[in-house]
Amino acid sequence: MRGTERAGGRVAQELVTVWTMGERGTRGPLPTHSRADLTAVAVELADRGGLTAVSMRQVAKELGTGQASLYRYVSGREDLLDLMTDTVAGEIDLGVPLDGDPVADLVALAARAKAVHLRHPWLPDIPPEPLRLGPRGMDYLEYALRAMAPVRLPGRIKMEIVALMSALVAQFARAEIQGGRATTDRQAAQAAYLSQTASQGDHPHVVAAMADQPGAAPTEDPQRLFERAMHRVLAGLVVDDITAAGVAEVAPGEDVAPEREGGGHTR
Repeated sequence: MRGTERAGGRVAQELVTVWTMGERGTRGPLPTHSRADLTAVAVELADRGGLTAVSMRQVAKELGTGQASLYRYVSGREDLLDLMTDTVAGEIDLGVPLDGDPVADLVALAARAKAVHLRHPWLPDIPPEPLRLGPRGMDYLEYALRAMAPVRLPGRIKMEIVALMSALVAQFARAEIQGGRATTDRQAAQAAYLSQTASQGDHPHVVAAMADQPGAAPTEDPQRLFERAMHRVLAGLVVDDITAAGVAEVAPGEDVAPEREGGGHTR
């Protein structure tokens, strides 16, 4: 926050984010770098060594400048995380035409988002904040809401669906990244333990669930598992029926798309 004016003898505070700050401070010499330079270095550091490798000091070192000079562009590391998150969000292809099926369109969007998470393994570790959105994040949100435009649900419910979808993308990506790091011997030992424990008779429902997937079966492709799970989740959430969605009533002014001819549920 920064002081802007005096009101009643007090300094009014203006809430400022990295997106509303100027590209550089108004004081000091002309900048030798840009905010984009800082972000590119930070993303490269994170790609190589994870989020713990990203610090104001290390970014300054990579740029060949003093740490204090970075504060002309950002107020601290949190701003840098915002910039990094938004920059890689720009890698999600939002030029893909929507096919009119909200669930299928969201699943496809989620798959493209997960690919970016896998390309930048630090991304699932960014501390979640509901409003950590920059310009590219806003474009992503707009695309997701446009995909749900035919659905008769309040805007707040649609926003919740996008938030849940994003959380699931991060969780699936994290599991895939960590699964890829696990050794074959460790995975085999864990599978053997699960089978042995289930066979002791105290977990009949686990035994029944495992009956369809014997230990000798090949591991399912993570992408197919992800898309199937996302489709099941979103198909239960993106329904073109306010009552079925558990929304008792719509408050005045809430965004509800006009009911389509024929009504009913989405796919």
